[in-house]
Amino acid sequence: MARRLTGFSKLIITLLILALIFFGGRYVLNNTGLGERLEGIAETERTEQAESKNNPSTNSTTSKNSNNSRRDDDVLRVQLVTWGGYGPGLYFNEGHQASTKSRFYRDYGFKVEFVLENDLLNAMNSWMTDEYDVIVQTADAFPLYTAPADINQFKPKAFMQVDWSRGGDAIIAKRGINTINDLKGKRIALAVPAPSQTFLISSLEAAGMQYSDVTVVKTSDPLKAAELFRGGDIDAAVVWSPDDLLATADVPGSKILLTTLESSHLIGDIMLAKEDVINRKQKMFDGFYEGWMKAVAELKNKTNRAKAGKYLAEFNQLGVEDGMGMMETVYWTTHGDNQNFFGLNGSYKGQKMADLYNKMSKKFVETNDLDVLAPNIRSVINTSSIQNANLSGAMHAAEASKNFKPSSLKDKTATAFATKPVSINFSSGEYTLSENAKTIIDLQFAEVAKSFGNVKVRIEGNTDNVGARAMNMDLSHKRAQAVAEYLRTQYGLNANKFVIVGNGPDRPVAGCENNGTQDCKAKNRRTEFKLIPA
Repeated sequence: MARRLTGFSKLIITLLILALIFFGGRYVLNNTGLGERLEGIAETERTEQAESKNNPSTNSTTSKNSNNSRRDDDVLRVQLVTWGGYGPGLYFNEGHQASTKSRFYRDYGFKVEFVLENDLLNAMNSWMTDEYDVIVQTADAFPLYTAPADINQFKPKAFMQVDWSRGGDAIIAKRGINTINDLKGKRIALAVPAPSQTFLISSLEAAGMQYSDVTVVKTSDPLKAAELFRGGDIDAAVVWSPDDLLATADVPGSKILLTTLESSHLIGDIMLAKEDVINRKQKMFDGFYEGWMKAVAELKNKTNRAKAGKYLAEFNQLGVEDGMGMMETVYWTTHGDNQNFFGLNGSYKGQKMADLYNKMSKKFVETNDLDVLAPNIRSVINTSSIQNANLSGAMHAAEASKNFKPSSLKDKTATAFATKPVSINFSSGEYTLSENAKTIIDLQFAEVAKSFGNVKVRIEGNTDNVGARAMNMDLSHKRAQAVAEYLRTQYGLNANKFVIVGNGPDRPVAGCENNGTQDCKAKNRRTEFKLIPA
């Protein structure tokens, strides 16, 4: 039968336990590595406290700069936003934390820490004070980092492309607005300056319109644009997924007008770093790029993709289903895509970073978001890691052009979501393109054709009423075909992307139905580019 302990016995046992804890603790502190580390931490805290007492201006909260000074130089610190394009990096890193489990560490000998910071202004300021080695942006918005002298003094360099938005950005509109052309004179909410601006400007240009043809209601981010859309005085908005679905569900009669699923080569995410940081950590940047590209290739496997979705969800504090969904609105760019994007493949004729950068540099000046043009593209990119990468094989090849089906009768009558009339002059009775006509196509439509990579382009030739109708029908068809052939050969576009229609004199411009003046006849001799669903 067990005996109960007396009060004195309990006291003796308690003293013995305390003695063991005391002497055991002293042994750990004096004879183990843990003790040394703990002592080091304590010494650091004592030093900081002493400095704080000696310098009253020092805040008790450690500044970002002083935090950075103690950062492990073998850790690459990368800022990210809530976006599905970063799945490959999180997958290769086995999560967002700097860890020896990371394949960046196991394969290349350094650690990577991914930090979520959705406020791009905060991210930029932190990057300037060296809290981040790498920050994210889009190629079209990069001039906002290179033109201002106070930012450009840090010599920002874009060194890799991460993805293309494929449905992640959208233009939503209320009842009665069915095409981009219908936006003329309407009030549109969007974040400024931001990729939303690029998307709207390019979409308006595809419809033969300008930024000044609409009233822009500026917001600080796409979330606020979606909220304004739910109000009564906004006709349309440029938003991010899934707010396109949520906002249109909340507003009866509204619709998703256009997304980057159609405008497939317009919003491209890039990563940038300071020139001196890249030079100082060149091997880390090489490993970071190469590892990321290996991940892109591996994520074609469903199991690996599920793993990336899990890490995306954890990083953004979302459910796994949401993490998987985030990846559905982007296309992760490969090593081959990066070579194309940064102009390292001389035979590539598609959309390059220089195209987006140069265009938006000019547009931001026109919209008063920049005071001066951004510097030359060659001075703001660093392709060393792309060129140093040891990557080959089909898994690293660039994305192939969309394989369109041959045009059908349905394509010839399908409702266009954007129509752009362009005056292309031909000699009387001729359908051969002059050099001047080619220049007009280059300036007024080639960019649209490249940006809207996932849609078909219906090219409709039109004439005045001079001559026999049958002759004009045939001539207008041949002229439209000549335009399509030029775009195909000059820009490497799929022949089935184009739907050829010859209207002859049957579709005159409103107000010029009788071809009563030379001006009206000139207006009727036009080529129309219409974007239609593929």
